[in-house]
Amino acid sequence: MPSAAVLKKKQVYFEKLINLIKTYPNILVVHADFIGSRQMQDVRIELRGTATVLMGKNTMIRTCLRNAKDENPDLNLDKLVEVVRGNIGFIFVHDPASIPAVRTVLESHVKPAAAKAGVLATTTVSLPAGPTGLDPAQTNFFQALNIATKIVKGSIELVTAVTVFEEGQKVTASQAALLQKMNMRPFTYNLKLVSVYQEGAVFDASVLDLTDEILMTKWCTGVANVAALSREIGIPTAASLPHAFNNGFKNIAALCGDLEYTFKEIEQVKAFLADPSAFASAAPAAAATGGGDAPAAAAAPVVEEEEEEEDMDFDLFG
Repeated sequence: MPSAAVLKKKQVYFEKLINLIKTYPNILVVHADFIGSRQMQDVRIELRGTATVLMGKNTMIRTCLRNAKDENPDLNLDKLVEVVRGNIGFIFVHDPASIPAVRTVLESHVKPAAAKAGVLATTTVSLPAGPTGLDPAQTNFFQALNIATKIVKGSIELVTAVTVFEEGQKVTASQAALLQKMNMRPFTYNLKLVSVYQEGAVFDASVLDLTDEILMTKWCTGVANVAALSREIGIPTAASLPHAFNNGFKNIAALCGDLEYTFKEIEQVKAFLADPSAFASAAPAAAATGGGDAPAAAAAPVVEEEEEEEDMDFDLFG
């Protein structure tokens, strides 16, 4: 049976967590694996006034969220319970506009760490060929890893470059001991942002990397796909209507080009059909201003090219 002091401490923590969720509905969920107390304290100090950091045991956090979900259905706390896995913590951002600044703080507080046996490698570690700085008594570490070595001037040298372990592999005790002997700290750890909770919705942290340009590009691609599909199957949509009107106008312009009927929108088209040379006269004039009196014969091919290109365009209306 927990003591009264323990129960009171839990109740205070529960009230603080729910109050922070209600007050600051923009929450960054971070993993805090291999984070030291000093590193955590530096992050808290730098985020003071911008965000509030709250850590806790997963069992306590889940219990608190499950107990409060019925009283606060609008918070959608069930979604938040699903991301409470591993060594996690919450960063309650006071202002949504400060989220990029908070991410910058998390990325700036990075500490190097030695490789420990049993952990998954966060990067690939390789040793170059040449001297290692270790005395011959340490050859057993290399032998355990099947690494070819030789003794040169009382020091161990690697015959060839070798990869100790790949990213994602589990570090063995021999590998960790070898890197420790060589005074190598290949890993770096910081508070890793994994999820974001905003007003009842939880999504992956990668969504924060989307810019307005990326979103507009994806949106335009989607609209183009909808328009193409609508035109193919013959079902009009808001995306395909501009293309349908454009093609319809081309057909009308092509038909009226052979008739005496006209209207304002196709007056310029019919004027071009009546006298194409009037539209091509600008090209010889521009050439004349650049190099004095241009020969009259040189202008003739330009006019023919313009007429030929425009005729090809209007063939598409038929």
